[in-house]
Amino acid sequence: MAACARLARVSRPSTRFVQSRSFNASSILREEVVAAPSVGTVQPQKKPIGGFRGGIVGFLFGFSLASSFAAYHLLEEYQAASAALQASVDELKVSTEKVSAHVRRIEAVEKDLKALGEASASKEDTTKARSEVKKLYDGLHVEFLDLRTHVWGIQQDLQKLSKRDSTEVRI
Repeated sequence: MAACARLARVSRPSTRFVQSRSFNASSILREEVVAAPSVGTVQPQKKPIGGFRGGIVGFLFGFSLASSFAAYHLLEEYQAASAALQASVDELKVSTEKVSAHVRRIEAVEKDLKALGEASASKEDTTKARSEVKKLYDGLHVEFLDLRTHVWGIQQDLQKLSKRDSTEVRI
C-alpha cells in the first residue's frame, strides 16, 4: 500500500520543487522528507527484519523440514527392514520345525536300529551256529553212510540167498 502511495506521488507533477538530482538523495526521497504526514492517518511502523534474524528463521525452518523428511524416510525404511526381518524369522521358524521333524525321525530310526542290533545275531553267533549245523550235517551224513552200508549188506545177503537153491533159512 505504501508502494502505491509512493507511485501516485511520483506520477503527479510537482510544482514546488525543481527536479534536480544530487548525489545524496533522489527526488522521490526529497519529496517524502518534505511532505508532512497528515494528521488523521497513522502509518503502521514496519519492524525491520534483519538479515541475521531472517537467516536464522529460514535455517531453522529448512532444518526442521529436512529433518522431518529424513525422519519420515527413516521410519519407512525401519518398517520395511522390520517386515523383512519378521519374514526372515518366520522362514527360520518353518525351517527349524522341518529340521526338528527330521531329527525326530532320525532318532526313531536309530532307536529301531539299536533294537534290531540287540535282537539280531552277531557274527560270532552265526559262526557258532554254522559250526554246529556243520557238525550235525556231518553226523547225519555218517549215519546215512552207515545205514547205506547196512542196506547194501542186506542186499548182498539176499542175493546170496536167492542164488542158492536150498530152502534153508538162516537166522
